Amino acid sequence: KISYSFTSGSFSEEIKTVSIQNFYNNSGAGPANLGDLFTESLKDYYQQNTRNLSIVNENGDLQLEGKIVSYTVSPVSPQVNEISALTRLTINVQTKFMNTKDAMQNFDKNFSFYADFAQEKNLSDVEDELIDEIFEQIILDIFNKTLEDW
Repeated sequence: KISYSFTSGSFSEEIKTVSIQNFYNNSGAGPANLGDLFTESLKDYYQQNTRNLSIVNENGDLQLEGKIVSYTVSPVSPQVNEISALTRLTINVQTKFMNTKDAMQNFDKNFSFYADFAQEKNLSDVEDELIDEIFEQIILDIFNKTLEDW
């Protein structure tokens, strides 16, 4: 049996395709294109980090789908000796993964990450940068989880 390797692991030669359905923003908050931005970023990450895995529209050997379930902005409790207070943006993405070749790999899991910014800043001024930072970590976590046992 031949296996292919890439940055975070390897997969059997039986796995040739991945399909990533649109992730919708069900949080009721955030930019209007948040779900599309996440979906495209996830597709880009898989495309850039898996040489022998093609992205298909549906029925891939590996299948990902999900939704953004929360997008929250909240104050961070100040720590001792902190001069300025912080505000935290947290995004939580529910992700379903199905491996059509090995059902033991399937999962339905929430992935969450946050980024802090100075309270005196307006969210709209830093939102794009924070979203990129948060999505980068969530996508890495999803990617690694889909490959952890291979």
